Amino acid sequence: MSSAMEHHGDHGHHSHEPRVLPHSLAAPAELAAWRMRALIVSAVFGILSLAAFSWTHEGRNHLLRAYLSGYMNCFNLAGGALVVLMLQYVSGGKWGLLLRRPLEAMTRTLPLVALMFLPVIVFGKHLYQWMAYPTQESTEAAFKQGLIDKEQALTANFKRPMLNPSMMIVESVGIFAILLVFMYLLNKWSLQSDADPARGTESSFEYWRTKFENLSGPGILIYVVLMTVGAIVWIKALDVTWYSSIWGLQFLVAQGYAVLAFSILSVVLLSRYEPMRTLLRITELHDLGKFLFAFVMLNIYLTFAEFLIIWSGNLPDEIPWYLARIHGGWWTICSLDFIAHWLIPFCLLLSRDLKRRPNRMIWITCWMLFARVVDMFWLVEPNFKGAAGNLVGEPLSVLAYITVPATLLSLWVAYYLTQLMKRPLVVINDPHLEEILEPEHAH
Repeated sequence: MSSAMEHHGDHGHHSHEPRVLPHSLAAPAELAAWRMRALIVSAVFGILSLAAFSWTHEGRNHLLRAYLSGYMNCFNLAGGALVVLMLQYVSGGKWGLLLRRPLEAMTRTLPLVALMFLPVIVFGKHLYQWMAYPTQESTEAAFKQGLIDKEQALTANFKRPMLNPSMMIVESVGIFAILLVFMYLLNKWSLQSDADPARGTESSFEYWRTKFENLSGPGILIYVVLMTVGAIVWIKALDVTWYSSIWGLQFLVAQGYAVLAFSILSVVLLSRYEPMRTLLRITELHDLGKFLFAFVMLNIYLTFAEFLIIWSGNLPDEIPWYLARIHGGWWTICSLDFIAHWLIPFCLLLSRDLKRRPNRMIWITCWMLFARVVDMFWLVEPNFKGAAGNLVGEPLSVLAYITVPATLLSLWVAYYLTQLMKRPLVVINDPHLEEILEPEHAH
């Protein structure tokens, strides 16, 4: 058990003896302190947001837009964890043994995320043109008053069967209801698998593998469809005139980017304590880093492919979406998004040494999560008339896109830690458990 007693910074030491799991597989008591810090951060930034931005009409608009941006970051982590969990069940591999409990805890935050969506529905008319003008008559009246242009009016009327207040409620309720069913079954069966009297036998492994695969295989396809609808209605439809055939897949890959960064961060931080200290070997950390690198490359490919196709086509129905995000100061944010979201993670994760060092992986995953917040700001804010092509608005209002997402994400992290503490951190009925406890050989 000598390896099990190593300190976090001593992962480079290799023992020739098989490692032994500690007596307790529960989450370390330090998670309670982490949760309290997250709640304090959420409260501080929440009070700061209300105090700074709720006094003016424009400030309240920025609060609502920043809320949508922060909310989508929370949804991406919770919903994305569900599809990554199902992907692990259909693909197998040792990486699932390490990430299973963090991913399950992330999925169990979906009820909170569903509740967090209520303000978006209640105040949706301040976000979405098609909710502010829900009928053809009101759309035509807004056009005559100069509140919207002709293209927006025509497109809104054409898309009204999908984009209207009633359908948004139906679509959103349907999405969350189906995701919650998948979340419930996967988490329930996970506990039942560990409690199986025949656990550790080939028959038990095969029974639960088949059961999880039969649900997760169709579940991935269903999630892709649901996420495409959600991404269109919640984010893409902020600009009712924009079209994109790759948006759903691009959004899905970006979710995987964030989920892997957050779950790897969780595992590395937990490896400072038992029982994760015993499980996380340098080999598995390196493999997780390579998996993360693959999602960075795929994210770059899909985003650049969409940009290249739209820009080279130079179609008047599509290119304004990008023009609004590179003019009037937005080029600075666009450049920051490119550098933070893709260039830095890509260059750093090329390094084999970095992927094998826990402390450095903490910094790169934190940076990637920050980059997702920047990217969501770049996706949301330029859709609005006052901000499109002009980053200059009410003084300091852009700070709402820091304080409000920090409020929501800190609250989400606190609930995630609560869920993480409810279950043992190690999946004991997994065929890879014995393999991952074998002595690690330098290579």
